[in-house]
Amino acid sequence: MKVTVVGAGAVGATCADNIARKELAEELVLLDIREGFAEGKAQDIMQSATLLGFDTRVSGSTNDYTKTAGSDVVVITSGLPRKPGMTREELIGTNAGIVKTVTDNILKYSPEALLIIISNPMDTMTYLTLKESGLPRERIIGMGGTLDSSRFKYQLSQHLGCSPADLNALVIGGHGDTTMIPLIRFATWNSVPVTKLLSEEKQKQIVADTMVGGATLTKLIGTSAWYAPGAAGAALVETIVRDEKKLFTCCVSLEGEYGQRDICLGVPVTIGKKGWEKIIPFELNADEKALFAKSADAVRNMNDVLSTLKA
Repeated sequence: MKVTVVGAGAVGATCADNIARKELAEELVLLDIREGFAEGKAQDIMQSATLLGFDTRVSGSTNDYTKTAGSDVVVITSGLPRKPGMTREELIGTNAGIVKTVTDNILKYSPEALLIIISNPMDTMTYLTLKESGLPRERIIGMGGTLDSSRFKYQLSQHLGCSPADLNALVIGGHGDTTMIPLIRFATWNSVPVTKLLSEEKQKQIVADTMVGGATLTKLIGTSAWYAPGAAGAALVETIVRDEKKLFTCCVSLEGEYGQRDICLGVPVTIGKKGWEKIIPFELNADEKALFAKSADAVRNMNDVLSTLKA
């Protein structure tokens, strides 16, 4: 099994480190456009191998896609964060060019690869990858909902005083502060609905805190998070390479599911060695359906920017 992580920044390097520690691949390639950056990160990870007891071979490459040839799974983290004064259109335009170039080069050398998209804005970059690559929709997976659901479980665990591992809780919709939908009505603590254990006020607070989870971390540490996003990417790699059929919320192409078409949006899916395999239909109530439709509209507005970009 061979895995490539494109982008050796904080998220990409953390994702690669998790993949290596769990020995999810015999060979792991870390690629970046900055001269020597991926090579240095790869050496640093490899120098921990004897201390942590893993045998994954990790190598780095400066923009040499031939080193990625034959990859089974590729995680794409490339792109710039939004900078002060940068418009939404400018961010999408810049990152769309990066993601398109990366996708074209990856598929040139690994035409059968499954693609996991982390680059932001994630929903739009997943949609762009789907349209530009021509791949079957099952082979393109946006990571966002996996991270958002993890943050939802964290918030629930803090209020319930329990282990996050004992919680089942999902966030659907777009990967953004105003587009994600924490489904607290479906959340359980070892099969007990959390709505029976938390006041309505607490439930609203947990939902609100989950939705600003990323912004809260950016305010605290001065940059975007990387430990949880990197771990979320690695978790998707794990369920693919081990064919675990686990249920995650992921940004995938919808063709009528949840009442939406021609969009990539976060919904519950099972994931195995062939990519995402099945969309799980949750019975949403009227309020949840309205929120999902509103989220879809917001993501479509982001996607519309793609049509204004020069080829």
